[in-house]
Amino acid sequence: MLSKTESKRMNDTAAADHAEPLTLENVYRELQALRERVEDLEDLRDLGEAIAENAGKPLIPWEEVKKDLDLD
Repeated sequence: MLSKTESKRMNDTAAADHAEPLTLENVYRELQALRERVEDLEDLRDLGEAIAENAGKPLIPWEEVKKDLDLD
């Protein structure tokens, strides 16, 4: 079963989700928001990979990390 967004054509979705007029400034803002979302998704994917790669490895106690980094 497709979600409502997936079942719509791109033009229908864009028209329904945006009350603002289509201007270069608005398109630019939307592009920036989409780029940030892609970066967030890439970060999430990288985190998942790092967690999977380090599964089962012993953790380093926070006190030891602070000492090694001279945070105390």
